[in-house]
Amino acid sequence: MKNLSSFLASVSLLALTLSLAFAYDPNPVQDFCVATDTSTNGVFVNGKFCKDPKLAKIEDFVFTGLDTPRPVTSAIGSTVTFVSVDNVPGFNTLGFAVARVDFAVNGQVPPHAHLRASEILYVAQGTILAGFVSSTEDGNRLFTKTLNTGDLIVFPMGLIHYAFNVGRGPAVALTALNSQNPGTNYIANTVFGSNPPINTDFLARAFQLDPRIVMDLQNKF
Repeated sequence: MKNLSSFLASVSLLALTLSLAFAYDPNPVQDFCVATDTSTNGVFVNGKFCKDPKLAKIEDFVFTGLDTPRPVTSAIGSTVTFVSVDNVPGFNTLGFAVARVDFAVNGQVPPHAHLRASEILYVAQGTILAGFVSSTEDGNRLFTKTLNTGDLIVFPMGLIHYAFNVGRGPAVALTALNSQNPGTNYIANTVFGSNPPINTDFLARAFQLDPRIVMDLQNKF
């Protein structure tokens, strides 16, 4: 009886652990839930209405063109083509999103974090320096690696990470995230571009910067 009680307690603890581990994107209990903007005959799930399954079509599950290079015109030298439930309705409730990232020479994806997703970055073309920083409990350690075509790296959920094209030509990366709404926070944009702005003197002291530099950063972002 004692062994049985221990076994049941272990199973209960495991079930609780798994439920907490996957709570950020609940698993679907139906074949699919194609998102629609109308509530007609729909059910509201994960921030979207589900269309009648009988009205679903193959186009709801397909995105074309990730093989097509995107122009890079941003100041940071990269263009992100994000594929999610917003342009593939069939993604709804499935718990993932993907993206293509085009890098110009010296282009980058600045330090940022996904609050609800881990991310895999695969180098499809070029050479990319990528890395992430652990939490303060681990001493803010930097994990970084120069990746070549065919290499990949995983960024753990919630940790600040980045990618930088260190090759002599353009680069392309494909990414996958295990949430349909990963929640992307670019560090500089979040801190210096908040609306309304964070107090300049506070930021100057927090980052040990001249207030004029903080004001300049706030104007940029």
